[in-house]
Amino acid sequence: MNYLIHLYLSGEDPELQLGGMMGDFVKGPIPDSYPEKLALGLHLHRRIDSLAQNSPHTRKSRQRLHPKFGHGRGIVIDIFYDYFLASSWADYSSEPLENYAAKVYQLLRENHNQLPTGLQQIAPRMIEHNWLLSYRHQEVVGRALQRIAQRLSRPLPLAEGVDDLATHEVSLHQDFRGFMTEATDFVKQEFGITVRCVP
Repeated sequence: MNYLIHLYLSGEDPELQLGGMMGDFVKGPIPDSYPEKLALGLHLHRRIDSLAQNSPHTRKSRQRLHPKFGHGRGIVIDIFYDYFLASSWADYSSEPLENYAAKVYQLLRENHNQLPTGLQQIAPRMIEHNWLLSYRHQEVVGRALQRIAQRLSRPLPLAEGVDDLATHEVSLHQDFRGFMTEATDFVKQEFGITVRCVP
């Protein structure tokens, strides 16, 4: 769900980026039929998810949210962190987010037949509504959380998370920056991927 962060932490290799995008749609063992770098991108996605689950920075972020979100707090923070990356993109990359997003959308188009079914269904909407760029707006964050809430087996008021974002934005952004430093160090040490991060 936090597509932009997974893309960013995948570095510049298109196959790693594609694997990072596919991560939420491939469950269980990674198929042997996948090309080596695509499989590595999927593995990277899972390791980043594990890091985010256990990071002291994301833990602090989850604790800032209202208890009513229950087990959905991790989902809310995923979306918030994409919001922070999109809205402060110039701190993390010299390439305009508009250009970066366009390259990602082209990557999805060129590899449509290789995408898992779920991502095949979502990709056209992602491209049409320019999700990667639009996540820098809080109202879009609210709509994204509403869409996710509708797919949950147990209803949660995730869309109300935008109120918590408004209340705790400064502290949450600080948590996000800490996580990004931690994550960029992690992908460099574990996968040899170098991405620039704010000092």
